Amino acid sequence: MKHRVFIAINLPEEIKKELLNIQKKLVNYPMRWTEELNLHITLIFIGYVFDEQILKISKITKEVVLRYKPFLINLNRVYLGPSNRTPRMVWVGGERNTDLIKLKNDLEDALFASKNSGYHQKDNREFNIHITLGRIKQRERGRLPLEPIDQKISLAFPVNSIEIMESKLRPTGPEYFVLEILKLGK
Repeated sequence: MKHRVFIAINLPEEIKKELLNIQKKLVNYPMRWTEELNLHITLIFIGYVFDEQILKISKITKEVVLRYKPFLINLNRVYLGPSNRTPRMVWVGGERNTDLIKLKNDLEDALFASKNSGYHQKDNREFNIHITLGRIKQRERGRLPLEPIDQKISLAFPVNSIEIMESKLRPTGPEYFVLEILKLGK
């Protein structure tokens, strides 16, 4: 059986509550809002893999994360994205974090180097912390309010673990399930 898998950082409950408060302030925007349970930061989208590949992904990921100590993420902005095209989402962005970028790159390199992980194509875009708060309904894209969304925020949280997650696509939107929680080492 194939599974749609990605590696992510789940958010602490208090951060999720703050993000839900931001969503409530943007109620006039034609969005399908991300549910509280689904708020996360995607590090690597792997794609569709088989059960045995999940075991390999887990082994590789565990080896990499044990080399990293916990670090802090600072969230600092709410904005429409992507910025270079017609906006499709409301995102929360964060400050550039060298520990996180190094962890992501090391994970990607290790997964890519393994022939059995199911990860076959690296993401060559620059990694930016972003959390999807909502997706603009396609039929409503022309109905966005004139004032752009670009507000400063200040939220911070420690990252002590990363998760291997599965995404199941449903008519009501994706549902995410934690397959494994991997604690950072050191």
